[in-house]
Amino acid sequence: MMFCRAGHISGWVAAATIAVAGIILPASADAGMGYAVVPTTIIYPGDTLSASQLQEVEVTNPNLAGDYAKSVSQVEGMVSKRTLLPGRTISVSALREAYTVTRGSSIRLVFTLGAMTISAAGTPLEDGATGQVVRARNMDSGVIVSGTVLADGTVHVRAK
Repeated sequence: MMFCRAGHISGWVAAATIAVAGIILPASADAGMGYAVVPTTIIYPGDTLSASQLQEVEVTNPNLAGDYAKSVSQVEGMVSKRTLLPGRTISVSALREAYTVTRGSSIRLVFTLGAMTISAAGTPLEDGATGQVVRARNMDSGVIVSGTVLADGTVHVRAK
């Protein structure tokens, strides 16, 4: 019977040691959690984020998911897809790049084949950011083509 009691006490000691380690270790792990970006005002869908609307705060919640923005430079100039509330972390999935071309605007279509380059006026049929493939209508012929949006707002048409 004495053997059982000694085993029972050592079990309690082991459980207490684990509990103390569970309290002390996470506190030291929190020290280097980094920073998160939060809005200082309400940001509505479609608004472009500027540095004056944002601030970096130290992360103190160990349960915070890793999808949040960590620096102002990472999100500055991006566009909100949903309402962002003050003091709440900004999820990177709640943002998108600003559109380079917008549907219905006037653009330049460029087609290059070897040394030959053809340029025409066009209008995009959908919004697109730099690097995205969009459909556009050639204003002269009415033909719908697909092309890649370039940083200067032109669309480089792909050969079929």
